[in-house]
Amino acid sequence: MDAAGTKPFAFFQAKPHFGRMTQPLALVFYEKLMPGSQLVNRLQDLNYRVQAMNDLASFLHCARSEGPMVAFVDLESKESDVCQAIAALKSDTSTQHIPIVAFATERAAELQAAAQKAGARLVVSETALLDHLPELLSQALQVE
Repeated sequence: MDAAGTKPFAFFQAKPHFGRMTQPLALVFYEKLMPGSQLVNRLQDLNYRVQAMNDLASFLHCARSEGPMVAFVDLESKESDVCQAIAALKSDTSTQHIPIVAFATERAAELQAAAQKAGARLVVSETALLDHLPELLSQALQVE
């Protein structure tokens, strides 16, 4: 008690938790271990929360339900038409804002052209993806 007979009370001052801010979500679809797992690791090193999957149905569902900041897709799928999935995301009002970075080997020029036509923001080679990931992320996330 203080001199006036009142009971003091404590003030709670919240401290900012800059390191604990919500990490942005990146979705990654890939079937080949390389470069898929390397991409996941690099994104985590850049403080992204990553959900990786190897089937397009799960990828599309997750894109609709989780609200990722960016999506990465390996165009060279043996099981699915990745360009069709890109077009589906771009035609859906709930997912059309998600920037999609598509990647493939250098010899997959037809797939790369189809991905651009389907709506991928960036289409790059596997090598460029890993070598220039921070720059590619910056470019993909620019507001048009």
